[in-house]
Amino acid sequence: MHSYDVIVIGGGHAGCEAALAAARMGCRTALVTLDLDKVALMPCNPAIGGVGKGHIVREIDALGGEMAKCIDRTGIQFRVLNASKGPAVRGSRAQADKHLYKEEMRRVLESQAGLDLLEEEVDELVIEDRCVRGVITASGRQLLAGAVVITTGTFLNGMVHVGLSQRPAGRVDEKPSTRLSRSFLAAGFRVGRLKTGTPPRLLAGSIDFSRCQIQEGDAEPKPFSFANERISRPQVPCYLTATTEQTRRVIQDNLHLSPLYSGIIEGVGPRYCPSIEDKVVKFPDKVSHNIFLEPEGLNTDWIYPNGISTSLAEEVQWKVVRSIPGLERAEIVRPGYAVEYDFVPPTQLQPTLETRLVSGLFHAGQINGTSGYEEAAGQGLVAGINAALKVQKRPPFVLTRMEGYIGVLIDDLVTKGTEEPYRMFTSRAEYRLILREDNADWRLMARGHALGLVSDEMNERCREKYRAVEREIERLSATRVLPSPEDLTRLKALGIGELRQPTTLAGLLRRPEVTYDHLARAFNGACAVPRLVGEQVEIQVKYDGFISRQNQMVARQKKLESVPIPADFVYEGIPGLSREVVQKFEEVRPATLGQAGRISGVTPSAVALLMVLVDGRGRAAAGEAVQT
Repeated sequence: MHSYDVIVIGGGHAGCEAALAAARMGCRTALVTLDLDKVALMPCNPAIGGVGKGHIVREIDALGGEMAKCIDRTGIQFRVLNASKGPAVRGSRAQADKHLYKEEMRRVLESQAGLDLLEEEVDELVIEDRCVRGVITASGRQLLAGAVVITTGTFLNGMVHVGLSQRPAGRVDEKPSTRLSRSFLAAGFRVGRLKTGTPPRLLAGSIDFSRCQIQEGDAEPKPFSFANERISRPQVPCYLTATTEQTRRVIQDNLHLSPLYSGIIEGVGPRYCPSIEDKVVKFPDKVSHNIFLEPEGLNTDWIYPNGISTSLAEEVQWKVVRSIPGLERAEIVRPGYAVEYDFVPPTQLQPTLETRLVSGLFHAGQINGTSGYEEAAGQGLVAGINAALKVQKRPPFVLTRMEGYIGVLIDDLVTKGTEEPYRMFTSRAEYRLILREDNADWRLMARGHALGLVSDEMNERCREKYRAVEREIERLSATRVLPSPEDLTRLKALGIGELRQPTTLAGLLRRPEVTYDHLARAFNGACAVPRLVGEQVEIQVKYDGFISRQNQMVARQKKLESVPIPADFVYEGIPGLSREVVQKFEEVRPATLGQAGRISGVTPSAVALLMVLVDGRGRAAAGEAVQT
């Protein structure tokens, strides 16, 4: 019998972040996984980030997590998506060398003090008096712990489908976890079923890339981690092609061989990353769908065709692939497949990701109904932090949706739940102009430092960066520009029309056509501040009015979020609350009035009624919020 402070089950992206966070916070931690060679594996697309997802990665970094640092060391193509749009919707994405990524993450795990890596299958949770006490492995070994974090991915009762054949597996050629779901059912949890999938892998040498459109990365790759200034690894191109009318005909003629459309698969699939057969059926008027050909690494000849996830029969997959320009002679080295798996609906969680039914038990990743490495890693970090705080008898760590995309993700899950794999988008965040990728360090690094996950040096670097931003904004606001011959000559060089009255450099910067670099060249001869400081200065000056309005919205919302609802609050029998609203409140158990108002189907009048039923301090704060 071995005893730990925290046990993490599962070595995917959620498990890695959870285990590292708990160990770095001083807890003796065990990471238990089926295969140590598969930790941090990328079983689907070999990439990190994207619109919305990139925000999460940078927030993980600001809080002291590992994903951003790992992709910076192993990325092979970096791009900022939506670069021509506003800063709120830009998203960093990096193609990964998937083999280097998992090797690098394992190196970090193995070098972490206080962390044991165990290659075992967990069969059962040990639960006594609604408190988790540890786990029992398939070999009969008992591991005790004060907190347990479950990050089982697609392995809970996993079933892989290719055509009309299926076999138990968590991923292709990897055995599932078949017994652990019984512990959830025995403890009283509701368990559901979801589905995801992956495309076939292709041999690079069999592809005619000359028939595809080249997709280069950015000329100056932008790191994910705030600790890094540049990317030095060689960059490689990706390629773009698309499906054809022939592709559509092949799929339509063979839908009877799809487990998705023959009724074999019962789990709900991802709405925002559908299979190619789903695209053909649901968008019958769209002839062509883009396919991105992405290399899986520098030392492998496998290509990931992003956009043709499928569970069609293998012989049909060959026809689908070879109907696509550039892939007429392509060789499939591994067919695509779908995987069904159990998940535990996340409305059974607290905002800390601790379950309400069992104290000390935390869930993170696909067990909560999410999709994506980034969403999993963000949850894993929060779960690992709170597991450590639970053991150390310290106050919990909660990120609200006003503080970060990770907060939006968790609040959506525990408040609204999900009936399909959840994916992050910038549109899910109400306050996205202040929750940008570029300022994640300013928003969250001090909190990571307080938890002991961010070094003093890194925290001070962040503080100095934003002191420099404030100084530069003050200088721009105080420096006048006159309609004098000298200044007009400078403005003309910037392509700015006549200046009819005096203004400031900040006033010029608010003009859409003017950038901070323009001003630095025209009025300083060189950049006045480092590039990252100048980037912040430009965003804060240009969008000052919009940012101020969102900050006012946040201040009003914080008043509602500050009013707690007691955990044992009795909703049954309250006059004025409908049966439906009572059931929703009982299911979600909102922690604050703000969370209560975000539950689907809960009316403003129901929230107003709650305001007068909580304690006096709550009534005063809530009333002020309503009047604002």
